[in-house]
Amino acid sequence: STRTRTCCYLMLAAAMYFDLGEQEEKCIIEEVPEDMLVTGYFLLEPWDIKASTHSPHFGVTVSVRDPNQEVVMSKRYGKFGKFTFTAHASGQHFLCFQTNSTRFAVFAGERLKLHLDVQMGEHTIDRNTDKTKDNMVTLENSLSHLIDQMMYITRQQEYQREKEEVFRQISEDTNSKVLWWAVVQTLTLLSVGFWQMKRLKDFFIAKKLV
Repeated sequence: STRTRTCCYLMLAAAMYFDLGEQEEKCIIEEVPEDMLVTGYFLLEPWDIKASTHSPHFGVTVSVRDPNQEVVMSKRYGKFGKFTFTAHASGQHFLCFQTNSTRFAVFAGERLKLHLDVQMGEHTIDRNTDKTKDNMVTLENSLSHLIDQMMYITRQQEYQREKEEVFRQISEDTNSKVLWWAVVQTLTLLSVGFWQMKRLKDFFIAKKLV
């Protein structure tokens, strides 16, 4: 309905959007800390709203894969909806969206637009909250949202520190191996040099005796 579509537009006003063809799948990558709740809102519509659509019953299949390429969730929705999942491991998560169409692929060529808003944290502020609600409720929602954002930033910092620690350990191991290799090469060259000097010395002594 017009009211529902208007509601979704308000929710996704500041969100990203990208084109998505019929029966086409596109993915975005999100860095998500461990144990973080991710909530996504989406709205699918024709690229040209004024143009008539041949498939009024479009839907979207949403699937999420973790850094190990394991499927965290996969669900089929209508033109608009909300999905949630909790990250079980820190790292890059792949959020993939594919349109549902009953038409044969050869006839499926309509251009569509997918609006997407991805939020992280336990609570999100409802952007359609009635302005007549008590100010205290609004303040509590804002405070909860702020706390969630702080937790998200803290987990992101911890995740970055873990990555830096792994990188530092790898760098130290590599430098150590390079140092030992240089020492081995130096000792080898010295040994070869001493051996050659000894051979030359023995050669000159033998020549002198002759």
